[in-house]
Amino acid sequence: MKYEWKKEEKEIYSPGKTPSLVQIPSAKYFSIKGKGDPNGDDFAKRVSVLYSLAYAVRMMPKKGFTPEGYFEYTVYPLEGVWDLSEEGKKSNKLDKDQFIYKISIKQPSFITQDVVNRAFEIARKKEDAELLSQAFYEEVEDGLSVQMLHIGSYDNEPASFSLMKDYINNHNLEIREQAHKEIYLSDARKTETEKLQTILRYKVQRKN
Repeated sequence: MKYEWKKEEKEIYSPGKTPSLVQIPSAKYFSIKGKGDPNGDDFAKRVSVLYSLAYAVRMMPKKGFTPEGYFEYTVYPLEGVWDLSEEGKKSNKLDKDQFIYKISIKQPSFITQDVVNRAFEIARKKEDAELLSQAFYEEVEDGLSVQMLHIGSYDNEPASFSLMKDYINNHNLEIREQAHKEIYLSDARKTETEKLQTILRYKVQRKN
C-alpha cells in the first residue's frame, strides 16, 4: 500500500484555515537556495533540480536498485522558506526581486547517504551540473510552530500572516525566525488562483 503523506502525517499537512500550534519533528530534505522573483526562470530551474532528485529516489527500484527499507510513497510537496534581502527590508514596497529563499522537498524515512549519492548521479544526467552542485541534503527540525492553511493567491498571504501573528501574541508565544515557511499543496501551473492551497508556518517559542 502506497504511503500517502497527507493521510499519514495529518498534523503536519492538514491544518485548518485558522492558526494552530504544532510540534514538527525532524525530517530530511533535498534543498537549494536562491534569490529573486519566484515567477522567473531561475526559480523554475531550481525547482526542477529538486524534483529530479526527489523522483530519482522514488523511481530507484525501477532503475534496478531498491534501497533498504524502501516502500511505495507519494513524493512530498515543495516547501519554501522565504525572507527579504537587507535592501528589500528597507523598501517601503514589496520587491519580489529581493526575495531570498531556500526551497526543499522532504524525503522518506528510508533515505540514507548512499541513496542521496545515487540520486545526485541520476539527476546529473538531466540537470545543469552547476545548478545541481548548489543543491544539498540536510536534516531540519522546525520544532514548535504555528501554522494554518491559506487558500487563494500568494499575494493575499499577508491577511493569513496577520491572523497567525494575532494567535501567537494571544498564546504567550513569539516568533523565533522572521523568515516563514510555505508548503505548496497545489500545483500553481494547473490550479486556479483562488483555489491554491498553501500551508503557512512560523517557528515559535514560548515567552519566558
